[in-house]
Amino acid sequence: MNGGGEADGANGGARGDEVGRADVGGAGEEYVARAFLTRVLEPGDEVGGRWLRELGAAEVARRVRDGRPQLAGVTDRRWAGLVARARDAEERRDLDIARAAGVRFVCPGDTEWPRQLDDLGDGRPLGLWVRGRPSLRMWALRSVAVVGARACSEYGSHMAATLSAGLAERGWVVVSGGAFGVDGAAHRGALGAGGATVAVLACGVDRPYPRGHTELFTRIAEQGLVIGELPPGEHPTASRFLVRNRVIAALTRGTVVVEAAHRSGSLVTARAARGLGRHTMGVPGPATSGLSGGVHELLRADAVLVTDAAEVVEVVGEMGDLAPVREGPVLPRDLLDPGARQVLAALPGRGAAQVPEIARGAQTTQDDTVARLYELRSLGYVERHGDGWKLTRQAVISVRAKRSRC
Repeated sequence: MNGGGEADGANGGARGDEVGRADVGGAGEEYVARAFLTRVLEPGDEVGGRWLRELGAAEVARRVRDGRPQLAGVTDRRWAGLVARARDAEERRDLDIARAAGVRFVCPGDTEWPRQLDDLGDGRPLGLWVRGRPSLRMWALRSVAVVGARACSEYGSHMAATLSAGLAERGWVVVSGGAFGVDGAAHRGALGAGGATVAVLACGVDRPYPRGHTELFTRIAEQGLVIGELPPGEHPTASRFLVRNRVIAALTRGTVVVEAAHRSGSLVTARAARGLGRHTMGVPGPATSGLSGGVHELLRADAVLVTDAAEVVEVVGEMGDLAPVREGPVLPRDLLDPGARQVLAALPGRGAAQVPEIARGAQTTQDDTVARLYELRSLGYVERHGDGWKLTRQAVISVRAKRSRC
């Protein structure tokens, strides 16, 4: 995966260098205009997205930069705010800073653009600032989001890490938000397995947040991708975190929520995934845990319960990617011939029984019953008591274990 991805990623970076120059033509004008508008419009602004769809990025950029004519759908006050933002925007400087930091700007229509983001309609990103060498489009084709609580439990951290490691080992890209808790555990799990991971940030990718994950983001950029909608140096806000979640949902085939309270932001990702027709999955936790309350609500609705990577792949993968059948441990009695198991099951739990009674319970002949009883005695399951037969202590334990599994 890395080989082809790096080639595509390098091409994407080269294209960014080319269209970032001052003498670019028509296609470059749209590209630079989108970079400019990431300073002016907030992520997920559907009114701005409609402007771009109807007029094109270059025309929208010209109008907000000139301050006239005012575009439809906004109040005078909001229009004045956008114009003020436009006066402070320096898109060429942003592109130069990005290039120096090893960051490229990927737009709709570029070969590296993940087309599934177009499902967001007018709320799709204006473009994505991408740090890392692999091709975002190629990696997104086989990706799963793993999200959850920031203040997760040890159980949540363990499940996120092991599940993500299992996905990485199966060739899937793990996408998350880079936050403390479940997100960080998911990224580390994928990296630890030598796999691929993508961090989707709610700030500039050159100054990632949280600061405590600086080293983690460096590792992700070296082995995977760090992406975001906001230009260099931009800081996160509460609303930007929530809006960012729609990108995680749209980018991937499905979203797994590991731990989430009833008001967790990761539930926003799951709901966005459901609204986009993506798979939603949840890892159950203790019924008494408030951290798993939101996950349990998802499972009570239409999310799929998953407990490991194989079950996630069964949901999001191709036909035939089935998780193994889950069974309890194989007991010695499971290895018996079916006829011998029938005779063994026909013996009472306590006391002895005569051959005719055992034969009736096993629905077989008395001669066959006698032959099976001697076979079972040689294996230590039954013993003879006068004219009757009874279970040994070993057989009683085995029968109780069998019943406890049913």
